[in-house]
Amino acid sequence: MPEVFASLGSNLERERNIISAVAAIRRRYGALVCSRVYRSRAVGFRGADFFNMVLSFQTHDAPRSVQRAFQRIEAAHGRAKGAAQAARKFAPRTLDIDLILYGDMVANEADLRLPRADIVRYAFVLLPLSEIAPCRTHPVTGRRYAEMWQSFQGERDLRAVDLPL
Repeated sequence: MPEVFASLGSNLERERNIISAVAAIRRRYGALVCSRVYRSRAVGFRGADFFNMVLSFQTHDAPRSVQRAFQRIEAAHGRAKGAAQAARKFAPRTLDIDLILYGDMVANEADLRLPRADIVRYAFVLLPLSEIAPCRTHPVTGRRYAEMWQSFQGERDLRAVDLPL
């Protein structure tokens, strides 16, 4: 069974949304491995700080099925999708759940890009990923996530937040 990794983020009612989203994912997929939750500044716009984390689980569901499940959970948490939201990539979010890894799959399609580029771009994805999968290797670069975090050159201003997950 493939191991799936997802990043979660929220800067609107962030504590409630992160806790509730983790519970919804657990109900759908069972046992989860969860990173700590980190507080980080909004990227690309002025706004409230985000809470971010990464979690993993195993499933036989296909990647697009997992994405659809995440979209339903986002919608249940007030996340609006559509052209207006797509035009505002960098904007406040009630909840953002991104499929970042699906086993070692590499895909570069319009609606499925794996591994997600955010892994190497943003500390709020790479640090929690390196926390729960330090020895796992990136399917394209072959580098371990712990090693990638050690050499990460971007913004590193993250603070751990204690949430009951």
